[in-house]
Amino acid sequence: MCELEAWDAAMQAADFKVAEEQATAMLGNVAGPAMKARAEFMLGKAWLADGRKESLNKDFVAAEAAFHAALQLKPDYLDCIYEDGKALAYLNHDDLAIARFQLFLKLAGPNDLNYARVQRFVANPDLARSRLAANFRVTTLDGKNITLESLAGKVVLLDFWAIWCPPCHIALPHLKKIVTEFAGQPFVVLSISLDSDDGKWREFTSKNHMTWPQYRDGGYSGEISRLYGVQGVPTTAIIDAEGVLQRQFVGSEDIEGKLRQLVALATAAQKQTSSLTQISSGSTTLAQQR
Repeated sequence: MCELEAWDAAMQAADFKVAEEQATAMLGNVAGPAMKARAEFMLGKAWLADGRKESLNKDFVAAEAAFHAALQLKPDYLDCIYEDGKALAYLNHDDLAIARFQLFLKLAGPNDLNYARVQRFVANPDLARSRLAANFRVTTLDGKNITLESLAGKVVLLDFWAIWCPPCHIALPHLKKIVTEFAGQPFVVLSISLDSDDGKWREFTSKNHMTWPQYRDGGYSGEISRLYGVQGVPTTAIIDAEGVLQRQFVGSEDIEGKLRQLVALATAAQKQTSSLTQISSGSTTLAQQR
């Protein structure tokens, strides 16, 4: 379907006005409630993205209206329930947003990619208004399953690179230095290779002692690369302990200062949580003794 492909290309290019036009065109050309619900969902996604880009309340109103129309046609549309909750949060309708997120949790299983994230939205709707980094699920080179949400509480550095990229080779010693400096702290590096040759990638990471989590996305059309709009390497994304995308850039920058600041905040938050847990545990013990 040409409108669907054009919508996807426009969303990837952050040309949300074109995406809105393509979704509207698709809405006029499809039949049946399922396809119409999908077109309304696509229209809502484009309006929501445009609202975030332009900070315009009217775009969030339009997004919520489109999501609502989709859910009238398909009430169990899980992705739409999730996005509608975010649109309602942007409109500061927190009670309605929480109700949407609770419905999502009721319909989705705990293994759903966004289940843990939505639990956090229910507890703190402000997060739904934040510029959270795109969630993902990968299996790393050493066989570990990682989602971005599973790293909540840690500062995350995403390192998009490739063997065929000379600047990536130059940046590697600096990245190793960062891994060493922040070892044992609430911080993790995930290197995401755009290499197509699996064997060469495995050989390179082993030979160069890249012992932190590694994942091969396979190119600019890879799922994670598309999620983050990667158009050149090396690309670095810095995500704070709440999951908010703090910085994304192509090339090299002096980032240690920013990382130290974010890691210090994450460490303080962990200590505060630990103290509150100990206080709560102590209160429970006293109550039981009485």
